[in-house]
Amino acid sequence: MSVKITKTYEWAKLEDGVITIGITAKAQTEIGEIVNLRLPKDGIDVTSGAEVLVLESTKSAIDVYSPFSGKVVAVNKALLQDISLLNKDPENTGWLYKIAPSNIEEYHSLQDYNTSKV
Repeated sequence: MSVKITKTYEWAKLEDGVITIGITAKAQTEIGEIVNLRLPKDGIDVTSGAEVLVLESTKSAIDVYSPFSGKVVAVNKALLQDISLLNKDPENTGWLYKIAPSNIEEYHSLQDYNTSKV
């Protein structure tokens, strides 16, 4: 199973027609300690390039844009209880949301992300 990376350092993993999306460890380091976030709502439709969530760090607030068009089918509610998952393990337990893509070619057009962490 391949993992892809966006130009803005989100990782994306396709499994059974659903894409899990998170930020890379590099992005988390650059953002700094994330202290709050606003996740998208389950079931909403998103468009590639549209704001989908906000990460607030000790440095600033970062708007995160969806790399794909489709429907949000899950959000990582564990982050609402323990934001440290995003700071400690952004490429695994700190995933952000899952999307059922409306155009799978958006996924396939991304660069492969070579890591053993995801």
